Amino acid sequence: MPDRDPELDPQAAALLDELETGVAPPSSTLSVATGRALLEDLFGVEEPEPVGSTTDLEIQGPSGPIPLRIYLPVGEGPSPVLVFLHGGGWVRGSLDAYDGLCRRLANGAGCVVVSVAYRRAPEHPFPAGLEDCYAATEWAAEHAADLAGDPDRVAVGGDSAGGNLTAAVTLAARDRDGPEIDHQLLIYPAVNPPSVRWFDSYDENGTDYFLEMDSVDWYLDQYVEPADVGNAYAFPLRARDLSGLPPATVLTAGFDPLRDEGIAYADRLEAAGVDVEHLHYDAQIHGFLSLYERIDEGREAIDDVAASLRAAPAGEG
Repeated sequence: MPDRDPELDPQAAALLDELETGVAPPSSTLSVATGRALLEDLFGVEEPEPVGSTTDLEIQGPSGPIPLRIYLPVGEGPSPVLVFLHGGGWVRGSLDAYDGLCRRLANGAGCVVVSVAYRRAPEHPFPAGLEDCYAATEWAAEHAADLAGDPDRVAVGGDSAGGNLTAAVTLAARDRDGPEIDHQLLIYPAVNPPSVRWFDSYDENGTDYFLEMDSVDWYLDQYVEPADVGNAYAFPLRARDLSGLPPATVLTAGFDPLRDEGIAYADRLEAAGVDVEHLHYDAQIHGFLSLYERIDEGREAIDDVAASLRAAPAGEG
């Protein structure tokens, strides 16, 4: 087994040992279909938490239907609304893979969760997935009341690639005079092109800690073209102006190669006058919220995120 840092959470270390290598195996060695199935198995939960109700439906997107899964919390509305954009390197991830996490967020935050099955790369590279996410956010804001939600409390959130898409949706909503977004939730977000700016965490955590830099490079090759490297909607850390964006909760993990870019984005948001709550988990790996059945601190982090969403005031977007 790799010689990992003793400060790593013991449960995360045990899981990584079980996977034998940090990413089990590197994404670049797997077919797209195999990689998607692997993530489904890894993030699937044995005991999904009951919620008030779930509904699967489709809305019309810019280039066809967009599947959504609507989670209503237990209790009466109107409830805040969270549009959730799943991770998986823009290639993997699905409604089913993130079902457990969305259920816990719905109950923990007392919010309606609208989980979005956006188009994925490599079949649909940038900006297809982003445009689906933007359309779904528009729809959720317009139909919040129909979902037993509060139109004045609409948030967007996601993890990893979904954090990237969340940041991009908030930028686009600002730039296009689009839906009012009251909060953004960025869970270990991917917001930087490593080819342009190299962070220490890429070296420190780039192998043996679940997400590996070889996989990061492979995901980016599927999602973007070299010419997209300066596009702020592809890489929000490249945006010149982050002012006028909604308040943010940014979550980072100490043993994540994306740690430093998430911290840098939180710092830039704060410098631009955006209200930021930064939640950092020193001993954790990328993806640990979705691994909450194996890593206790994943449950704690979900509770922390839910508390942040509950406390987010209305009408600040």
